[in-house]
Amino acid sequence: MTQTQSLSYTLVISGAPYTSQAPQSALAFAKALVTAGHQLERVFLYGDGVFLASGLVSPPSDEVNWTQAWTEFLLETSTPAVACIASALRRGILDNAEQIRYEKAASNIAEPFEMAGLGDWVEATITSSRILYFLPTD
Repeated sequence: MTQTQSLSYTLVISGAPYTSQAPQSALAFAKALVTAGHQLERVFLYGDGVFLASGLVSPPSDEVNWTQAWTEFLLETSTPAVACIASALRRGILDNAEQIRYEKAASNIAEPFEMAGLGDWVEATITSSRILYFLPTD
């Protein structure tokens, strides 16, 4: 019997929850790869994907709260999740530092999500075996 090599993955999500299947598909894939013994290095949110990091998401009780589902998975697996700072700021997603910097009334990024620049994405392309993109569909 051959043994499967363990790979490391970075997932890039650029579709928003509730308007795209990207976050849902990415979560199903992430769970499957961890179950298969692979390493999820990080999740990078880009473009409308940063809406996944909003701590203000409040879907109806009969719908899945994708931010909460991702938060639980990320905490269980100790996986870092990064929202592109430029994409986040354009879409009104702020952490405490950006709230103060831009003199806004509140921050709204959900933990454990963090904000960072594209340098984190570049690092992921160097350190991960595979980079998978979950894009919005038209």
